[in-house]
Order: sequence, then C-alpha cells, then structure tokens
Amino acid sequence: MYCRNCGKEVDPRAAICVGCGYRLGDGENFCPNCGNTTSNVADICLSCGFSLKRQEEIPEGERKSKLAAGLLALFLGGFGIHNFYLGFTGKGVAQILLSCTGISSIWAFVEGILILCGKIDKDAKGIPLTD
Repeated sequence: MYCRNCGKEVDPRAAICVGCGYRLGDGENFCPNCGNTTSNVADICLSCGFSLKRQEEIPEGERKSKLAAGLLALFLGGFGIHNFYLGFTGKGVAQILLSCTGISSIWAFVEGILILCGKIDKDAKGIPLTD
C-alpha cells in the first residue's frame, strides 16, 4: 500500500503516512495500490487499473457482492457467469468456449473459492467487492 500524497510505501494497518502525515486515502498524486504517479482527476490508475475513488465516493449500486460472485462461480461458473457479473467479459467468454470440456468448471470452482476467501477482492474496474 502506498500513500496517495507522497507515494511512500505504508503499512496497510496504519492510519496516517509516517512520511508526510497525511491520512491514508488523502492526496491525489499517487496510486495507493502500485505507487505510480496519477492524474489528480483520474478515476482509475493507468498503470494497474485500481479505482482511485474513495470507498465513500463509490455509489453502492456500482459495488458488487463478494458472496454473490462466489456463489455464481461455484454453481454457474462453468459458463463464466461470475466473470460477467464482475465485468471480466474476456474471461467469461473463454469459460463459455471451454464449458464443453469441463476445464472451465474446475477453473470456476477455484475462482469461487478464491473470491469467497478474499483473494479475488476487486471487480474489473478495480472497485473492491462488498462483504
């Protein structure tokens, strides 16, 4: 995790940056995910695709449910439904094409477990999933 004001790496459990004193999430110069320089009007980091909107700025309708994505992956994942739900249309199409082989079902099962365990925690726009 990086400070949005000065770009220094910070402990994710910290409340403020020890380098500049800014509250984490404040500032507009650096991406909190990768630390690269960002535009102060950008909504998404061009380097890593992370959403630069503050969590309170993200409308509730744009945030996807981790539970819904995980259950879709476990029960309908062989057809890539969970990837379409999260906005990963390329992966969804690949799973549809592979659905007759059975490989996509194994792939989806693994992704479902990763979603429910929190290893996959963002949608295609970089917006964190809700619990």
